[in-house]
Amino acid sequence: MVSQKVKITNTTGLHLRPAGLFCKTAVEYQSNITFRVRNTIANAKSVLSVLGACVKCGDELEIFCDGVDEEEALRGMVEIIESGLGE
Repeated sequence: MVSQKVKITNTTGLHLRPAGLFCKTAVEYQSNITFRVRNTIANAKSVLSVLGACVKCGDELEIFCDGVDEEEALRGMVEIIESGLGE
């Protein structure tokens, strides 16, 4: 298992469109991908789980990847967040 912390910088946080892009990226990998924000742990491959985490601008996510492509998955998830999630 690998993990990394990354800060959400887009002003609207993870509302529906960026949450969809976040999940779309996560499902490209075989690894289990979850994240923690405040006291909530969410499944990165579930739009409802991501939306339910209520991620806002400035929140710090800790992303956890566990599986055969965990290193690649972590890089991909961090890159999509750092790119602003399409916004």
